[in-house]
Amino acid sequence: MNFISTIIGGLSLGSIYAIIALGYTMVYGIAKMLNFAHGDVIMVGAYTTIVTAATLALPQFLFVSPVVATLISIVISILFCALLGFAIEKIAYKPLRNSSSLTVLITAIGVSMFLQSMAQLLLGAQPTQFPNIIDLGLITITEGLEISGATIVTLVVSTIVMITLTLFVNKTKTGRAMKAVSEDKDAARLMGINVNRTISITFVIGSVLAAIAGICYGMSYPFISPTTGAMPGIKAFVAAVLGGIGSIPGAMIGGIILGLVENLARANQYTAQLSDAIVFSVLIVVLLIKPTGILGKIKQEKV
Repeated sequence: MNFISTIIGGLSLGSIYAIIALGYTMVYGIAKMLNFAHGDVIMVGAYTTIVTAATLALPQFLFVSPVVATLISIVISILFCALLGFAIEKIAYKPLRNSSSLTVLITAIGVSMFLQSMAQLLLGAQPTQFPNIIDLGLITITEGLEISGATIVTLVVSTIVMITLTLFVNKTKTGRAMKAVSEDKDAARLMGINVNRTISITFVIGSVLAAIAGICYGMSYPFISPTTGAMPGIKAFVAAVLGGIGSIPGAMIGGIILGLVENLARANQYTAQLSDAIVFSVLIVVLLIKPTGILGKIKQEKV
């Protein structure tokens, strides 16, 4: 039963990595840039939920029911991160659209440091407890096997997010525009697609995914600090590379595999202290054996 619990926990953790990796892979696939500030948007989403929940708990808001307060906290967190993603793209990245990859990368690191510093300045450096916005306690599956409600909620939410995003990209006009921009920006522009608007929408969607990941992460790991998003963000980047960066199904698969590997490593007394090293070793092995990732494709560059 312990093994089954470990697998389920790995699926939950992997689902969080997958949601974050989806944001990475969408931005890279369409804008051809690595947004290393993406992990810090997760932190912002978690902190926004904390602040909103604390505000709604004040005496003057006692007329708001716990269910409504939870929904308000989640919606405000998602909307705030969407606006933040839009602002970051417009202010920091759009002026560098034709700059070198190194310039954009340095800017992304700068944005990451800015978000962490602002969170520390406004909310302090000490970890803050995430509110118990969805209290399901422990759910008994069979005798001796109990799963936390947060794990089940995370699995359900991540599945819904992945299916919705896949349908959005494949079935909607905006989604098809994203795929066109990903293939060839110039050709997409000639076909009447507004490339700048498409890239902005991609950043907004990526930030919404980061907010959802931040909420799910907070439910499972309930102490949030200004650097909370750094390590999950880096691991999600590893997941995106593992699955094939630029591939939405690849990001999902990579996230799930990475979550399982990390949780299995943590469950073993001999490898528990090396779980992070094992995760990053996966990246090295993938880059050596199949640099394009599981579902990645080799693209031929035009000369």
